[in-house]
Amino acid sequence: MGVNLTPIIKKKVVDLNYLSGKVLAFDASNVLYQFLALIRTRGGVPLTDSHGNVTSHLTGLAFRATRLLCDYNINLIYVFDGEPPQLKFKELEKRRKIKKRARKEWKEALEKKDYSTAYSKSTMTSSLTEDMINDAKELLTYLGIPYVQAPSEAEAQAAYMTKDIFGAASRDYDTLLFGAKRQVRYVTIQGREYLPSKGYSRKYEPEIIDLKRFLNHLNITREQLVDLSILMGNDFTRGIRGIGPKKGLTLIKEHKTLENLPSHIYEKLPEHYNDIREIFLNPKVTDDYSLQYTPFQKDELVTFLRGRDFSASTIKKIVDRMSTFYNKGTLERWM
Repeated sequence: MGVNLTPIIKKKVVDLNYLSGKVLAFDASNVLYQFLALIRTRGGVPLTDSHGNVTSHLTGLAFRATRLLCDYNINLIYVFDGEPPQLKFKELEKRRKIKKRARKEWKEALEKKDYSTAYSKSTMTSSLTEDMINDAKELLTYLGIPYVQAPSEAEAQAAYMTKDIFGAASRDYDTLLFGAKRQVRYVTIQGREYLPSKGYSRKYEPEIIDLKRFLNHLNITREQLVDLSILMGNDFTRGIRGIGPKKGLTLIKEHKTLENLPSHIYEKLPEHYNDIREIFLNPKVTDDYSLQYTPFQKDELVTFLRGRDFSASTIKKIVDRMSTFYNKGTLERWM
């Protein structure tokens, strides 16, 4: 979800090779939800093992993480969400209602054998359980890829870590509100974006947004960017109807702060707007993290993947990829 800054964003489009040798902190939930939405059967059913446990997220994570690391030499760190801010519970409840409605429509489409609609609706039904998160952490451990448990929002933690690394990887622009020095979007191998207004899809290309350059381009401060998001709407408020990024930017540049807005606009602000500011400007983060890779645990990885009913050929591909990479000594720089 997050705030929509696309109409005013200043970005640099690159290819994956540009990111070679750089360290990126990924919002793990953001990544896993993508896999849960996209890796499904024709009728929209996620991949499962013989016990009915969902494995779509593991399939996507295993393939993309090892390819980014081994084929493109991009160093990955995954950040997992902690307890969400109290103000986010309304947004989470709204998402649950959307998923419930989508699940009903998905089942109806399946009964009609309308597989196109079924798949479309199914991508909106994904839920990330604690067991699924723990499986993802276990997979990363066997691969030797570090992960961080955030005390609250993963995006906030990833943004904080950009003091030590190249950038925070997330599709949501909230990463900038949390103060990431650089945000990297669309770090993917084969993803595509459908453009309804143009009737075709295009390949995702990595985008880099440098926060300092972006703010200079808009001629505002980060504090004003947060105020702009409150006007537009973000994960903690619906915003003011009729105010998008361009109109909101004009208002912020003219009046500087929310407190200086004309009364007919100010009175529409949420009562808790200062609390929203605090979430973005002073988020809960931790310094308890490591950027170092740990040894690749081949036998444990094979056992883990077999237990999730990964095919022998798939396991071999993942293991061969990591073994070759590890034997090159590439990881020694990070251990």
